[in-house]
Amino acid sequence: MTDTLPPCPSCASTFTYEMDALLVCPECGHEWSGEDSDTDAPQVRDSVGNLLADGDDVTVIKDLKVKGSSSTVKVGTKVRGIRLVGGDHDIDCKVPGIGKMGLKSEFVKKV
Repeated sequence: MTDTLPPCPSCASTFTYEMDALLVCPECGHEWSGEDSDTDAPQVRDSVGNLLADGDDVTVIKDLKVKGSSSTVKVGTKVRGIRLVGGDHDIDCKVPGIGKMGLKSEFVKKV
């Protein structure tokens, strides 16, 4: 074999081998599809379709009411250093003047 196989995503073992269409780790027994190894993490896109990543800066595109408070996040608020998480609100961040909160990617635009 001339190409190297990726390490196990479960235990990071380098002793992976191919079995039919799957890659197998002999140390932990984890099996996964070789072509899906790069796309295991969900891709999060902003309101205009730009791909978001951890650490990106975004701008809020709509006034957002903060649940349980009388304050709002205004249009144009710049949020620095976002963190992508799973779930309905797929961005964890610290909004200036508000604090830590979760945002939906459909209400932000990458800066």
